[in-house]
Amino acid sequence: MPAADGPARDLKNLVLPEIGRLLETGDQWEPYRLLDPAGDPVRPVTLYFKELLAADSPATTLYSYGNDLLRWWRFLWILRIEWDRATRENARDFTLWMKQADKPVRLHWRHRGKPWATPPLPPARKPAPGTPNPVTGKLSIGTKYAASTRAHCETVLRTFYDFHLERNSGSLLVNPFPLDRSRSRGRPNAHHSPMDDFKPQRAGRYRPKVPEQAPRRIPDNKYTEVFASLRYHRDRALLASWVSTGARAEELLTSKERDAIPGQQLIGVIRKGTRVYQQLPASPDAFVWLRLYQEEEAWGKGAPRGRNQPLWWTLRRPWRPLNYHAAYAMFKRVNEILGANWTLHDLRHTASYRMTNDPEMSMAYVQHILGHKYQSTLQKYINPSRDEVIAAGIAHHARQERKKREPTPAPPSPAYNPESLAVLFGETPA
Repeated sequence: MPAADGPARDLKNLVLPEIGRLLETGDQWEPYRLLDPAGDPVRPVTLYFKELLAADSPATTLYSYGNDLLRWWRFLWILRIEWDRATRENARDFTLWMKQADKPVRLHWRHRGKPWATPPLPPARKPAPGTPNPVTGKLSIGTKYAASTRAHCETVLRTFYDFHLERNSGSLLVNPFPLDRSRSRGRPNAHHSPMDDFKPQRAGRYRPKVPEQAPRRIPDNKYTEVFASLRYHRDRALLASWVSTGARAEELLTSKERDAIPGQQLIGVIRKGTRVYQQLPASPDAFVWLRLYQEEEAWGKGAPRGRNQPLWWTLRRPWRPLNYHAAYAMFKRVNEILGANWTLHDLRHTASYRMTNDPEMSMAYVQHILGHKYQSTLQKYINPSRDEVIAAGIAHHARQERKKREPTPAPPSPAYNPESLAVLFGETPA
């Protein structure tokens, strides 16, 4: 094996083994725990998770950060490098590996432990990885790590080492993932206009540039097809509630039976970041489908009933509260039927576009409903969407084609000067 900092390291053929894991404990004091190949907790990560919990970070943040830390630890394990002895050359090689390497292909849980079982072949109409979807126009998930994934990983690792530098943990002397100070020469925010927002002046040295993409919505005609592809009243009630309230997917799943108030057209949810309870207005259709779901698919089949019981349940025994992964699987089946690749978050974008484009809807109300901290965040929904731009461009070309097919009017024939004719025929004196 080459030396830890040697130039002969073969990054092209480096494959991270599936060693170690991120364990979900179910304990609110330690929701997730990073384990090494021997099954022992990784103490530096455990301390960092405690810091995040004390800073009022939700469990989902620990799960997201834990996956990035697990990837970095696997890189260190295979190269036999201690976490507090990692150098900037190691961080550089890890960044290059994430940029060029293929993501690991994980089998479905039904195929795990069965070497003879192979995953099902993708349908013929499914686009190749990284190519645009013919229905939505969105790029499908590629085989490489996306720029947003690499940027998130760089941020997590940089803040992780900053935390341990403040604590003087181990033999750590420098942060392997430093800031790039050359990008901000001079005073930060120099010549800043008071009309503009402050922008971050420093970025990580190994942080990639993430292109800013416009939010995608589901057009009205496609939304009808999505709604028609649903099989159960529960799924129809969920879809109508997501699109009408603008709540995030996991926020709506926190509602209890007492939170649905049909008489006032309100559904109460717990916000993702602040964990604040908020009532959101919903459409009448959402409550119609909700009642049908409760009478026919939940209460009618023996699901738990009560004001403090969850509003959304699985459709089969044993009854369990519906979680995000089950809702994602439901929407994934709809995408497979339509050959699309919309996400649950696109439903929130759809609701945002509908509210911001309503001339009688104040932006202050939309900001409160969506739970945004700044009203400037709504600017991306005021801009024309991809579908509107394409429709306007096609209409422009159609008008140009009609102009080409219209007959060209003949130029006016030359005529005599009326004053000259009057003089000629003696109507007026010369």
